[in-house]
Amino acid sequence: MNLRKMFIRNEMRHSTREALYGYAFVLIWMIGFALFTAIPLVQTFNYSLNQVTVEATGIKLEFLQWQNYSRALFTDPSFVELLIGYVVEILVSVPIVLIFSLIIALFLNLNFSLKGLFRTIFFLPVVITSGPVIQELTAQGATSAPGIAKSVAVTEFLAQLPRYLRNPVEYLLTSFILILWFSGVQILIYLASLQKIDKNIYEAAAIDGASPWEAFWKITLPSLSTTTLVNAIYTIITLSHFSENKVIKYIYGQTYAVEGGIGYASAMSFIYFSALVALLVIFYLLLGLRDRKNAD
Repeated sequence: MNLRKMFIRNEMRHSTREALYGYAFVLIWMIGFALFTAIPLVQTFNYSLNQVTVEATGIKLEFLQWQNYSRALFTDPSFVELLIGYVVEILVSVPIVLIFSLIIALFLNLNFSLKGLFRTIFFLPVVITSGPVIQELTAQGATSAPGIAKSVAVTEFLAQLPRYLRNPVEYLLTSFILILWFSGVQILIYLASLQKIDKNIYEAAAIDGASPWEAFWKITLPSLSTTTLVNAIYTIITLSHFSENKVIKYIYGQTYAVEGGIGYASAMSFIYFSALVALLVIFYLLLGLRDRKNAD
């Protein structure tokens, strides 16, 4: 009994020590978030409820309640159109990125020569899209294929589609190169998760007569459900703060515009942030529900 109590006590100390280490790492992030993110967010929300005027003596605030928000949603068709386009692009891009990343990760998980070179090649776009180089590439048209959408066959095909499907399909055809450029980190995350799956499970399934296709659907894919959720969240956030994002550019342009202002731009920022959170919740519920079904 004494040995058992000592063992339990040591286990509790070990788990407590690990928890404290985890809290210590999280505490650093929480302090940084409170100082550099939470305070500016509160100030920006305050601006969104006011007409902000920058004067020589300082910043003048005129309380408008929710007028900036109602203006952005009901009297600014450009912002609403861009916001709807953003939601559509996310709904189209995320599944494409996840599928492509999983396929490439499965390929890189095989044993073949020059594997490290191929990993570097697929991760290289992450470096390119994180700097000013992407702006020049976008301006030169290297990130899209607009000629595809202008071909006669594709134009006729798009004309036959319902209106609510036309824009997503056209976006996919013209921007699929840029979409695939956002797959580097997701490929590495999938690859790390694939390497953690116990190979004995596949051997046992093969002994029971399971084909590689059945092993993929019954073992690999369920084992990657949590990874898929992480990749989906990462992809949404990455696409949402991309430097060439049209919504962000429009909000930035309205910051010091005559008809806009800091207050109006702040209101649009929070509306955009709300759309981002809504998309995260939707994908979390969809993929999280699937994860729970697999666990059951």
